[in-house]
Amino acid sequence: MSVLNRKRILPILLLIVVLCGLIYFFFYNPIGVKLTHSNMRQLSGHLRDLGWPGKMIGMSLVFFQTFFPFIPFVVVAGTNVAIFGIKVGFLVNYVMSCLGAIASFYFARYYGHAWVEKKLERFPLVQQFSLRMEKRGFLYVLLGRLIPILPSSAINFAAGLTRIKFTHFLAGTLLGKLPIVFLESMIAHDLFHFQKYKGRLLLLLGILVVLILIGNGVKKALTAKMK
Repeated sequence: MSVLNRKRILPILLLIVVLCGLIYFFFYNPIGVKLTHSNMRQLSGHLRDLGWPGKMIGMSLVFFQTFFPFIPFVVVAGTNVAIFGIKVGFLVNYVMSCLGAIASFYFARYYGHAWVEKKLERFPLVQQFSLRMEKRGFLYVLLGRLIPILPSSAINFAAGLTRIKFTHFLAGTLLGKLPIVFLESMIAHDLFHFQKYKGRLLLLLGILVVLILIGNGVKKALTAKMK
């Protein structure tokens, strides 16, 4: 076996091991099952009770949510805000979300290209968005982060399939994720303290709704160009 093949196979084997571990933890381990079936307040309580292992789980949840968004990001973000506090919680959410995006990008580009391409074939809108990333990578990654045109995981994988420069993807991700992760972290924080911050929460939710509406408008524009 050549050195090049070993370099490609080892990360895939590592990913398989990690996935098997996550499946076991969340579906067969009593603690993991409890976490999977918890809401945001319960989840944060369970993780706080675990101490430092719980904090590590909270951090890893943000990272793996990028690959497998089976839990809404706002729930994971809120969990970390509750565990670490708003300032450190936001930093944890932001850093781990960016690291997850980078890992997804590299996985799609170098290791899972064929698998990701096959998965994305069923979503014409993703392909249309990818064409624009080919031409203006930084701009469309930034827009995709700021407004919910596509799920974040779809942007990561789609970008990995294109010829976009990694530096453009990285810059668009770092800049675009900063305000949106902050917004979702603040929303999660204010949900925990609804009585104290309900006025601000309504404002933040209003901003999120506006972003969703803008994202839907962009989706319609891209879909119209495909016809």
